[in-house]
Amino acid sequence: MSDWPGDWILPEWPAPSRVRACVTTREGGVSQAPFDSFNLGDHVGDAPNAVVANRQQLQRVLGCEPAWMNQVHSSTAIEADPQHRPTADASWTGEAGIACAVLTADCLPVLFCDRAGSRVAAAHAGWRGLAGGVLEATVAAMAIPGDQLLAWLGPAIGPDAFEVGPEVRDAFVSRHAAAVDAFSASRNAGRYMADIYRLAELHLAACGVTAVFGGGYCTVGDPRFYSYRRAARTGRFASLIWLD
Repeated sequence: MSDWPGDWILPEWPAPSRVRACVTTREGGVSQAPFDSFNLGDHVGDAPNAVVANRQQLQRVLGCEPAWMNQVHSSTAIEADPQHRPTADASWTGEAGIACAVLTADCLPVLFCDRAGSRVAAAHAGWRGLAGGVLEATVAAMAIPGDQLLAWLGPAIGPDAFEVGPEVRDAFVSRHAAAVDAFSASRNAGRYMADIYRLAELHLAACGVTAVFGGGYCTVGDPRFYSYRRAARTGRFASLIWLD
């Protein structure tokens, strides 16, 4: 990797040495405001040539090819393929040089690898996808027992900023009774503050993944990241994982 932007994030987790991962930030690109500057989303209204230039820069820095998806808040997990753009919200690969990639701006990105360093995956876990089983689908698609997997939770909306309605709470509690502990009463009557990191941990534990790292970010309050709640007209940053 070359020309590494100074504030991109490298996950701190005990992944095997051939597993590489990073999270981009707003730094290092050519997009103009309000997408300044390293927007990687081509569906947000940014100039197409700027997005292409940013994605080309990303590929040069990583030294591998990202496999983008058409993300729709589903629970679909597929094998990563840089030559196509499937409609899905998670991808996996066992092939070196292909980066599983998800785009977010408040939703939770979750990166996976196995302890042997043979497969990696990335999932886009907004609340709908998370409640609908996207993490469980990713683990199933990797075809590796949960106790042999590591997961890293990337930057997402924090529990002090994620206000939701009762339907969101009900969607989680109906699947996992313990999810009630991930919600607290909001100052606004009838609404709740949700901890998406805790919810992800519960869903991962349900499929045997207990080696979970990361978390603790808040995209709304951290200006390094794009945030849809902070500004509806904004870009997307990427969380990527690949094998050397």
